[in-house]
Amino acid sequence: MTTSTAPPEAASVTAAGRTPSGPRVRAVLALARVESRELARQAVVLLFFAVYVAATAWRTYSGHAGWHAGHEGMADHPALQDADRATQSGALLLGVALFVCADRAVLRSRRRGTEEQLGVLVMEPWRRTLAHALSVVPFALFTALVVAVRFTSDALRAGAVGHGSAAELAVAPLTVLLCGVAGVLLARLVPSWFAALLVVVAGFMAPAFLGVGAGGAHWVQWLAPVVTETGSDPLPSGLVGRPAAWHALYLAGLAALLLGAALLRSGGRTVRVKAFAVLALAATAAGIAGQSPGPSAALQAARARVSEHPEAVESCAARGTTTYCALPEWTGRTDAWAKTADRVRSLAGGTAATRPLTVRQRVEARYGLDGGGAYDPLTAPGTATVGTRWGGNRVPEFSVGLASVLVAGDERAGAEVCDGRVVTVMWLALGAAPDPVTALRDVRLDDSLEGGSYVLTPTGGLRMSAAQTEVVRALLHRPRQEAASAVKSHWAELTAPGTSTARVADLLDVPGVSHAKGAGDACER
Repeated sequence: MTTSTAPPEAASVTAAGRTPSGPRVRAVLALARVESRELARQAVVLLFFAVYVAATAWRTYSGHAGWHAGHEGMADHPALQDADRATQSGALLLGVALFVCADRAVLRSRRRGTEEQLGVLVMEPWRRTLAHALSVVPFALFTALVVAVRFTSDALRAGAVGHGSAAELAVAPLTVLLCGVAGVLLARLVPSWFAALLVVVAGFMAPAFLGVGAGGAHWVQWLAPVVTETGSDPLPSGLVGRPAAWHALYLAGLAALLLGAALLRSGGRTVRVKAFAVLALAATAAGIAGQSPGPSAALQAARARVSEHPEAVESCAARGTTTYCALPEWTGRTDAWAKTADRVRSLAGGTAATRPLTVRQRVEARYGLDGGGAYDPLTAPGTATVGTRWGGNRVPEFSVGLASVLVAGDERAGAEVCDGRVVTVMWLALGAAPDPVTALRDVRLDDSLEGGSYVLTPTGGLRMSAAQTEVVRALLHRPRQEAASAVKSHWAELTAPGTSTARVADLLDVPGVSHAKGAGDACER
């Protein structure tokens, strides 16, 4: 009986000089695990992924905690059709780190002078290339895990609305995978560590020259791994109109295509490798073709219908003398609107506290996700606008808009208020807020508590003079019941057109405002 002393790898070699497929696959996977551990030890990779995780954790914590005590932030009321895109923001930075380090990993043998030794191993060069490409997969999976945790956190919040897209959620991990494979391919094409740095610099400069951004053609924008479209309030899920599924196919196909090119460059001329490259090319081409067309005529018509006639698709519910009309995905938010509206109406005098009102949700969808700006004021009596974004500054902005309707009758007239009624509007809007003084700062364009400023509302805003700011601040610092009683007892004069700010100050016992004609008003300023 004889005993073989050959190593397991040598014993598995057949008479034809080829290793059976099973051991070859295990060898590639074993090398991929080793290379993945080496990547994880790189300082750049560790730093970028640590920052990514920390930023995600902080966003999750701060969103649940609110911006500050008694004042919820907009993150507490996420629209999931926006939250899925928000997971993509850090993908490119992670990809850059992996791109550079994967390139360096492939070139390690050249730097250390071990290329000749690797050439005598049983494993072919193209299989080593495949192992390097597979080594970036755990990082893509880790990114997918972070994305899932972040999105799930948003989806589980009580104020969440809408529907997310699995294709949008796949963009971040696919981008990380694409960048890692691109680093492997670059190392096989240009065996120099300096090339990766040049590509990174060129990659950040290219959008400015090629128009890959908000101002570029639609099909050019979508050639970028991450396509950011922001500016508008959240649109209904059915009106988002992003070719997310096609883009995910494009990213997956491109990553596969780059891998196929790297394998072919490394000598992988097998039928399977060639077929893989052809399929990857077809998938990439299909993704590009699918994502290139702009919004369809049907989508544009649907966007225009919701923007111009939201009442055609809204559901309305009466609560007392106020009717709340919400778009289908936002019907669960009427409780929050009602809570704010009741606070405002509780401070009103005369018939304003019981006058029929309508709170109508509006969205400007005609310009897509990059559109934005305030809504045109409505002329319908007793109708106030609320947008699709809620929380944070949107709450006092809505309060000011509703208060201006209570004082002036409609939004158009409320936007033109500039005399002493501004004080009445601001007191109604903020007097019952959990933190009135902070709400005053938040709703002013300059974030100040002194001097004149512009006060924001869903339909634009109104001007506020320095004297009006002084009177409002004095009211907000008084005991609430005392100030509310003074406002209600003089309600008729405080809401009469032409009442000066000085007269309002007298009625509410706030000294120091001049009695000169028009002094302290924001009119014609």
